[in-house]
Amino acid sequence: MKLLIDFFPIILFFVAFKVWGIYAATGVAIVATIAQIVYLRFKNGKVEPMQWVSLGVIVLFGGATLLAHDENFIKWKPTVLYWLMGAALLLGQLIFKKNLLRSVMGAQLQLPDAVWLKLNLAWSAFFAAMGALNLWVAYNFDTDDWVNFKLFGGMGLMFVFVIAQAIYMSRYLPQDAAKGSAPNDAEAKDKQP
Repeated sequence: MKLLIDFFPIILFFVAFKVWGIYAATGVAIVATIAQIVYLRFKNGKVEPMQWVSLGVIVLFGGATLLAHDENFIKWKPTVLYWLMGAALLLGQLIFKKNLLRSVMGAQLQLPDAVWLKLNLAWSAFFAAMGALNLWVAYNFDTDDWVNFKLFGGMGLMFVFVIAQAIYMSRYLPQDAAKGSAPNDAEAKDKQP
């Protein structure tokens, strides 16, 4: 359900673009993002800082697209968002000595400090690359191709990256959870009458 909520504005943007074009889709994306924030606020009682940033970016760049009637603004929106997320992770680590990725996921995962650092740097690099790739697609292909890339290419690359991160992290997860609670042979023999 959370995944659907997260991708709700992107999916509606895609559908609206295919039916009505880029400007209507931009308006739909703005309204959908506002609806997403309202829903999260009432459901969870709070909204994550990056979700507020995402709302600000879509309102700013989407609004500029509609006011100037220039689709280049909306094409910059994913890049700006990717670069802001990557910069937040990197600057948090380098300047504030705080691993923001660990702050978000640390309650669910127990990993060594060095692994958290590598994950944080990997995500920073991934976001930087995704921002650059978005601009390359936006300026080298037509708007229809860019919208397809935004939904399928962007989500596909994110999915592949998350799977790669999960495989990497699995090497460092505590093995007790994987073994379960079954007693080993020595414990079983000790318990026999």
